[in-house]
Amino acid sequence: MAEKLKLISLGGLNEIGKNMYVYEYGEDIIVVDCGIGFPDDDMYGVDAVIPDITYLVKNKHRIRGIILTHGHEDHIGAMPFVMDEIDAPVYCTALTAALVNIKLQERGNADKVKINVVKAGDTVKISPSFKVEFIHVNHSIPDAVALAIRTPVGIVIHTGDYKIDTTPIDGGMIDLARFGELGKKGVLALVSDSTNVENPGFSLSESVVAQNFENQFKDCKERIIVTTFSSNVHRLQQVINCAKKYDRKVAVTGRSMENVLRVAKELGYIDIPNGVLVDIAQTKSLPRDKVAIITTGSQGETMSALHRMAFGEHKQVDIVAGDKIIISASAIPGNENSISSVINELFRKGATVVYERSASLHASGHACRGELKLMLALIKPKFFIPVHGEYRHLKIHAELAKHMGILPKNVVISDLGKVVEMTGRSIKINGTVQAGRVFVDGTGVGDVGSVVLRDRKHLAQDGMLVVVVSLSGEDGSMISGPDIITRGFVYVKEAEELIGELKDITATVVFDCQYKHMHDWTTVKAIIKAKLSDYLYKKTRRSPMILPVIMEI
Repeated sequence: MAEKLKLISLGGLNEIGKNMYVYEYGEDIIVVDCGIGFPDDDMYGVDAVIPDITYLVKNKHRIRGIILTHGHEDHIGAMPFVMDEIDAPVYCTALTAALVNIKLQERGNADKVKINVVKAGDTVKISPSFKVEFIHVNHSIPDAVALAIRTPVGIVIHTGDYKIDTTPIDGGMIDLARFGELGKKGVLALVSDSTNVENPGFSLSESVVAQNFENQFKDCKERIIVTTFSSNVHRLQQVINCAKKYDRKVAVTGRSMENVLRVAKELGYIDIPNGVLVDIAQTKSLPRDKVAIITTGSQGETMSALHRMAFGEHKQVDIVAGDKIIISASAIPGNENSISSVINELFRKGATVVYERSASLHASGHACRGELKLMLALIKPKFFIPVHGEYRHLKIHAELAKHMGILPKNVVISDLGKVVEMTGRSIKINGTVQAGRVFVDGTGVGDVGSVVLRDRKHLAQDGMLVVVVSLSGEDGSMISGPDIITRGFVYVKEAEELIGELKDITATVVFDCQYKHMHDWTTVKAIIKAKLSDYLYKKTRRSPMILPVIMEI
């Protein structure tokens, strides 16, 4: 029986972020992208979410390469953690390689990872089963590529994140001609970005954003502070260009922004005229109308530079009345409240805030419906698999593909862990592998699971109550206590009556257990917990976490 080409998504389906796609043929596996996701609001303490790579670890001897389409966090952010477990060569463009290397160095595993730098137009034979061609696309970061993956079954085009920008800032227009050539030769499957499928028409060009930036800088007599995604090198170039034109010095704050600017300058992806860039500390001695600051914090992140400025915690920059703050980014789903909080605080300090709703100062890096239709028309794939989106995005994109003439039976909406099997004639979902979310908390990876998150949520909602009692090891009699300690439940000084009742209930349980000669402390703790829990819910309609502590003396 002939081998089938398999596509397994370990991330990037029914979610925005955490992109990871596994292509498998025979004994060969290649992995496309390796991203992180943002934690939800109820993931208390979690710093990032990465794909569950149990399947890859089990099959690591079969992995021939990891291919990265571009340098955004949701496509490369999990690399340091994944490379702890997997030893495979990495293939990506120069800027992506530099950004990955920074992450690997921070994790301390850069020396063990072999990164092969490629450029758009290159074709690399990864294994006997996989040959990968890198195709230039437009996105909100330079050096982004789509992939034409040649397999024994046929060619699969994996778009990565893309848009069609006819007037890009630099790097040239997306290579539509190459997609058209491949379409004429015959493409087995198109695996395509679905993020902006709900938006009609075409995405805004970066050149339009450049003109709107000029309008904001022109005639402005105050300090300008711009926040955007640190990886948006084109946007950084626009700010620098405007600052140069209107005789302003540029300072950068925020670690990720500083790293990207340094790497982009070294690789020639950004041009900084002599004398324009200054240290953030120097801006204090310059006239306000001669300063432009580029900062992190476009998503309202608590530890970001803009958040610290807004709430008066930044060491070098204090927001004052008259400052013009330009937020040049769209909200990632789930971050809306954080961004609103920062914007409100900036307004409260008297700043003028220019953000997405009030000016066209951000262009999405993702294709809208018109661009997605054009890509489908050029490639004319036999099979279509939408990725990179929540379920509604995948569903709408699938319907769009059917409207463009792809047979309904040849359109597959998959899910995390499902195995999509393709031959030259058929496509179907056949089986599943382990997939899901792994939480990164500080330096810990995977040690915070659903039980820990449930406890954190419980503590956040209802607080904690600790009952400490000292019992005799001989007869179970109470020697001291009970003492009640609460955190996040009630203010003890204002709830003395309630605390007294809790102590009485605990003492009654201890005396009853002593009378029954019950010296199994685990059982005694369970009874204390149950009695207090019932009483507290009836009395307060709250369910704090109750931790009985018995000290045997």
